Amino acid sequence: MRYGFTTGSCAAAAAKAAAYMLLTGLVKERITIETPKGILYHAAIRDIRREEQEVSCAVEKDGGDDPDITTGAWIYARVSYWEGKEDGGQRIIIAGGCGVGRVTRKGLDQPIGNAAINRVPREMIRKEVLEICKMADYQGGLRIEISVPEGERLAARTFNPRLGIVGGISILGTSGIVEPMSSQAILDTIRVELRQRKAEGFDHVVVSPGNYGLEFMKQAYGYDLDKSVKCSNFIGATIDMAVEMGFQRMLLAGHIGKLIKVAGGIMNTHSKEADCRMELLAAFAAREQADLSQINRILECATTEEAIPILMESGKREAVMGRVAERVCYYMENRAGGKLKADCILYANGFGELAKSKGAEKWFILSGPEQAQQI
Repeated sequence: MRYGFTTGSCAAAAAKAAAYMLLTGLVKERITIETPKGILYHAAIRDIRREEQEVSCAVEKDGGDDPDITTGAWIYARVSYWEGKEDGGQRIIIAGGCGVGRVTRKGLDQPIGNAAINRVPREMIRKEVLEICKMADYQGGLRIEISVPEGERLAARTFNPRLGIVGGISILGTSGIVEPMSSQAILDTIRVELRQRKAEGFDHVVVSPGNYGLEFMKQAYGYDLDKSVKCSNFIGATIDMAVEMGFQRMLLAGHIGKLIKVAGGIMNTHSKEADCRMELLAAFAAREQADLSQINRILECATTEEAIPILMESGKREAVMGRVAERVCYYMENRAGGKLKADCILYANGFGELAKSKGAEKWFILSGPEQAQQI
């Protein structure tokens, strides 16, 4: 299946092209950027509008074979000269224009009030534009405004309004590319990765729902991402395959927003299948005798990360997360019919590691021969 490119990649490509045309005075109808995945994106530049002090252009979003609602949308960047100084001495200001949502609630990638342009896309935009500044020997500042004319309409078909992102879509992406999300294609990929690991002689495997989980494992424990399997939302199916292939141990490492569902016995964590994150987290808080007012506040949260400070305030975070980790392992082993020993590590972007199962302490010792790394 054909992969596509994220809204973050489109924004970075449009910004780079606009900066090039502003600083050189030349027209640029195609531009190349390097995605965080290392894959080059050769983008066609649309709707070029040039003025003396600013240039605007667009890149059409191509989601590949992924059923992405933003495919076909035009992601615009307007680059203009800017004489001020951003806090910290940055030369590049990145702002959100029409059709780009704005954050109104805690627990998201950006603070309240910011445009919903996530951290990795911001880094991509800054990197590509600074490359043009260096080429043109330009030492001044630039303001970059990202907009999506169809963004507000498209956002109504996303979870943005529920999450507290208003007025448009988010500019997203951790790898810069959109990998096809066909269910069968993902399951086939999971099976291949498990089979490869088994063929290498291992009876244990690290599994994570997505890129963030694998990146966390690398940063926190030095665990090689190539030794891990990305299972997307298919926790249960991955366990089934692992049992079928004879794996003896599995470590599930992931964000609390996904793994809280597993702690409730939910084995497909896609929001279309089940989304009771806050109800489960509130139930665990009640189990640890949190105050009713705090439980009600948790139920009102849009994300699990927003709820963590409430657990910290109550003094129940450690107990609640420990209980969540315990139940994640219980349901994993229940799915495996007792044929596989399960461990888990929970984390959150703004808080790091939240909890790990008792057996996780020994996991990287088990993996020492291949990783030369211990906790």
